[in-house]
Amino acid sequence: MNGAQREPAGPAYQVVSSELRADIVAGKYSGGVRLPTEADLSDRYSVSRQTVRRAFLDLVAEGIVYRVAGRGTFVNESGGRYLRQLGSIEDLMNLSSDTTVDVVSGLARRTDIDSASRLRQTTDAVHTVVFRRLHEGIPFVLTTVHLPEDIGRHLLGAPELATGAVGTHTVIALLERHLSSPIEEAAQSITAQPATDEVAALLGCAAGHPMLRVDRLYSDGEGRPVELAVSYFLPEHYTYRVTLRRQRSRLPP
Repeated sequence: MNGAQREPAGPAYQVVSSELRADIVAGKYSGGVRLPTEADLSDRYSVSRQTVRRAFLDLVAEGIVYRVAGRGTFVNESGGRYLRQLGSIEDLMNLSSDTTVDVVSGLARRTDIDSASRLRQTTDAVHTVVFRRLHEGIPFVLTTVHLPEDIGRHLLGAPELATGAVGTHTVIALLERHLSSPIEEAAQSITAQPATDEVAALLGCAAGHPMLRVDRLYSDGEGRPVELAVSYFLPEHYTYRVTLRRQRSRLPP
């Protein structure tokens, strides 16, 4: 939409940066693509080039775009999505540093044969909590966490895992203080699946919308499964990045 046809909702540079941000998140400009020039955007929004330059600076500060002298302004690889570099258990625990948890269904005991089996339980009972995680107020993932019955009971009644609770915690951080051995491993699988009606309603997308499903099975230092987390990420609001490095050969002594 042409910015000249809209009533300003704030300073002109904020209107420009807001519309550019929305276009980037919507995929109009994919990662690595150069944005229109200051002159082009100045004409499009009927503002000065100084206003466009200020809008660009806002987007640069947010890490959405970067500027190359003499070449222009380019969209970062993350394309305005929430981006986490994950390479350790500590990285997963630190999700709480810049996101918010909104508990949809508080921790409760339930029968779930599949989850109990994956957690190597001798019964069909697990403790389950469902929550959304938000970045800057935008929900980008719906996660269901299943805990072994003997471990989950330690967290029953925890205010952080009650229905309607809002916080900045992670379940594994809450869980680890009750473990005799710390979490040492997270076995992960990633698949693409359509959004169910429940997922769609809670994340604000259409049913059948393509989702990134990430399953993580956490184990302690003794190899015992202590948590199963099943998450559905909105791909337009989330980028998952892992850096792979060549393993250095060990020279004989």
